[in-house]
Amino acid sequence: MNDDETSEGVGSPPTNRRQVWIKLFWIGIWLAFMSAPVKDLADGNHTRWATALGSLGLLTFVGAYLLLVFRHTAKPLDRRLVHSAIAFLGILSVTLTLTLGTAWLVLFVYVAVSVGATLPLRTARWLIPVVTAVLVVIGLTGDHPREVITALIFPALLGGFSMTGVRQLIRTTIELREARATVAQLAANEERLRLARDLHDLLGHSLSLITLKSELAGRMLPGHPEQAAAQVADIEQVSRQALIDVRSAVTGYRRPTLPGELAGARTALAAAGITADVPAEAPDDLPEKPEEVLAWALREAVTNVVRHSGARHCTVTLAPRQTLDGRVLELTVSDDGVGPSGTKPGNGLTGIGERLAAVDGTLMTSAGKAGSGSGKGFTLALTVPLDSGLGSTE
Repeated sequence: MNDDETSEGVGSPPTNRRQVWIKLFWIGIWLAFMSAPVKDLADGNHTRWATALGSLGLLTFVGAYLLLVFRHTAKPLDRRLVHSAIAFLGILSVTLTLTLGTAWLVLFVYVAVSVGATLPLRTARWLIPVVTAVLVVIGLTGDHPREVITALIFPALLGGFSMTGVRQLIRTTIELREARATVAQLAANEERLRLARDLHDLLGHSLSLITLKSELAGRMLPGHPEQAAAQVADIEQVSRQALIDVRSAVTGYRRPTLPGELAGARTALAAAGITADVPAEAPDDLPEKPEEVLAWALREAVTNVVRHSGARHCTVTLAPRQTLDGRVLELTVSDDGVGPSGTKPGNGLTGIGERLAAVDGTLMTSAGKAGSGSGKGFTLALTVPLDSGLGSTE
């Protein structure tokens, strides 16, 4: 399981039956320590009424414990309800232990775990030792073996304080997820503002001029048709230029960028369960046309890795270097998958080659992951020149 999948699961309420059962399993696995009181009831050491009431008390304790821990770690409960539930578990533990004997001391371990899982650290750090102290006091005041008491102290303290760490992890993960959502929303708002600003700058003056000239042409008709015709010609010229500006702007919005495609590659590979080594940043001040070609090529290469390679690991590298013909930037995408399925290049590679040809770039492919020498996987290496002046805009 990759890190993104883990972060999406921690602190999230279960969304389907499978997730519910998985979460119940990880919480319920610790109920194995309940074998002591279950064995005590099964051995017939108590009267029929005591056994019946003990079974009811144990079922009630387990149900309250699971409901508290399972529900609270998915969506925090009301503070008063949490306090009441922990107090109920504590009272029930004391009652069952004093009534039924040594085997029931283990219930205090679950009370300590509940405290660590549901209460803030400032409260849990003193309440967990208090619960453990109650366990020791009840154990010492009764006729209970000292080794049993000693064996339960460490699980109570360790289980309680480890759950405080788990709770803090869940809280941090939730805050991180909310922060990421906020950043994404702010980025979307910023993009909308940029789009609105650009459209205003592109069309505001042109549309105002068209409106003004349209009014002038209307007033000149029918008395001055020649002047009205001149105004209409100006309107046509302004509208054509506005259309050219809009098309140019839309082309710029649609143009992929290397930083954007690197981020997209990380997301796509992680979603496919492929361990990815992807550069965090692209070189600054790349010429526009070579950057666009590399961005399209990276998108196509990563798509092929996700869909067809069956790889477990993918490495993307960006290496600027100096050659006899000038500076170049080399993009390499290698995986450890099944390798190419045929001898002829597919449409994707053909398209990459055509784009590279337009900027005097080169394309090389080879079976086997770069540097591995295993003959397994596939490597795609692309090189584009950076000093050819192709980055200038027309």
